[in-house]
Amino acid sequence: MAQRKNTAVKSDKPLAGKTAIVTGASSGIGRATALTLAQAGASVVLNARRKDRLIKIAADIQKQGGKALVIIGDAGCLSDIDRLLEQALKWKEGGRKYDIVVANAGRGLAGGTLTSDQSQWEEVYQTNVIGASYLMRSAAAYFIKRKKGDIVAVGSVVGRNISPFSAFYGSSKFAIGAIVEGLRQEVCKYGVRVSLVMPGIVKSEFQKVAGYNEENFYKGIAHMGKLLAPQAIADGICWLLTQPPHVNVSEIMIRPTGQNYP
Repeated sequence: MAQRKNTAVKSDKPLAGKTAIVTGASSGIGRATALTLAQAGASVVLNARRKDRLIKIAADIQKQGGKALVIIGDAGCLSDIDRLLEQALKWKEGGRKYDIVVANAGRGLAGGTLTSDQSQWEEVYQTNVIGASYLMRSAAAYFIKRKKGDIVAVGSVVGRNISPFSAFYGSSKFAIGAIVEGLRQEVCKYGVRVSLVMPGIVKSEFQKVAGYNEENFYKGIAHMGKLLAPQAIADGICWLLTQPPHVNVSEIMIRPTGQNYP
């Protein structure tokens, strides 16, 4: 008896029917992730402070036949996070639900304890740790009720390896890494997946905003060659989200090939 051939074709829209929330979606990794998840079929809720940029990204998604909702807000403000999640649940085109939360928004800061700008310490922790943790906690509570869902936090290689360029910022990413793994252990029994993505050096607006310059950063990485584009991280995030439900890629670290450290 002849065996039947498997004629199933892998879908080019593996996230079809899902709604994804992406914070910090106005630029860099967040923008690339929002566009990539939309291309994979997800309806995308775009969140950041820069309205004009989000409107442009939403228009780009819609031109490709996708669905996008713009919600302006500060990822370090807890009331803004509440409003983000509430409006996502009211979005008819998104199915009045959300399936994926990408906690990407973050603040960089050049220097260590002695050399970083102390006036920015609190804001860095408010966005990178308090805001991200509050978002993940709120999303986890919702996903537990649904018995499914994905939470992805964007950390950093300097949240695993001390960096001479950004040790204070790195401490906030060490914190979020611990929180992500603790949350994963809490919610995995409910079918909820939690993942930490740790980018290496990605060329974007991040460096300028964080205060990096030739002396405190670029001279030290000149030997690394070609740096990552945000798309490399977006592709990694999309890949882990498209794994079977019983597969939780809990951590990935993505570096430029020439990045020896951190």
